[in-house]
Amino acid sequence: MRVYFLSYAPAALKLNGMYLGTVDGFERHVSLDPADGVLAEIVPYDNFQPLNFRLNTEFFAAPPTFADVYLTEGDAIIYIREFEPKIAKLDVIYQTRFAGNLVTVFSQGRIYLSVEGAEYSLNALPQCFSSLSAEEKTLAGYKVLALYGGGMMIVISENGKIIYMNSAENVGFNGGLGVTVNFETCTAAKAECYFAYDGEKLELVSSRTIEMRPPEKNILHFAFFESVLTRGDYGKYLDESLLPKADALKNYLGNFVGVTVPTENFYSAHGDIAAAGLVYPRGKNLFEIKYFAVDFNGEKISNIYPVE
Repeated sequence: MRVYFLSYAPAALKLNGMYLGTVDGFERHVSLDPADGVLAEIVPYDNFQPLNFRLNTEFFAAPPTFADVYLTEGDAIIYIREFEPKIAKLDVIYQTRFAGNLVTVFSQGRIYLSVEGAEYSLNALPQCFSSLSAEEKTLAGYKVLALYGGGMMIVISENGKIIYMNSAENVGFNGGLGVTVNFETCTAAKAECYFAYDGEKLELVSSRTIEMRPPEKNILHFAFFESVLTRGDYGKYLDESLLPKADALKNYLGNFVGVTVPTENFYSAHGDIAAAGLVYPRGKNLFEIKYFAVDFNGEKISNIYPVE
């Protein structure tokens, strides 16, 4: 099995005590047999705790909480998405009383949101909420508390529930919640969404995805699959022969949650074809990548098929 290593922060990689270099946002890979139970050490260069784990069959079947594992064509991709700080002192970032709730955002190694009222909840937050602003708003006649941090927004209801946590810009609280959500796609797509609110939960009423820039010719197929994922106008990428089947494509491709570039092994096995990896959930922190390729008629897609 070829195993690729990625990390959100630069770190040293050791396998069975041997230093193999740095892992970061660029793929590093080794070949190994999970039956050997290789000991892996990931040592971050910043002030974080190192990670130690065995690369065995159990790891690839049920990854630990700090790692996401992607399985594809006999290979595996390991993405280290969090490290614990060495110093984890308690630091209150924000605190207020809202509708009978004590709302606290604090750091203790990670960033957390605590809401104490009729019920108690504790939720881990993205690092972007290490600095935030807040304001009380009225949404469909109900009071809500909005927290803003690093391009994201959290909305808390009067009963202390998180009813929204996502990227957000151009936010409006008139009647329902209007918000623009940014996607990390090659076309810098944005979704303009409007939600109705009944005092308990948000319900999506309408959504329109807009691509902010045209894709380059060599990544048209990635733009197409991302457009399907984000519910954009993906029909514009299709040849006239495929347009009648556009509505059926979502079911054909299945419930994928991401689009990725194929590995080096994929191109070695299948050649330089116009293909993308579609990411499907398989378990907690565990995903499967299936490859789909396209044929073009000029600059329009005339065929979509799984790569076996």
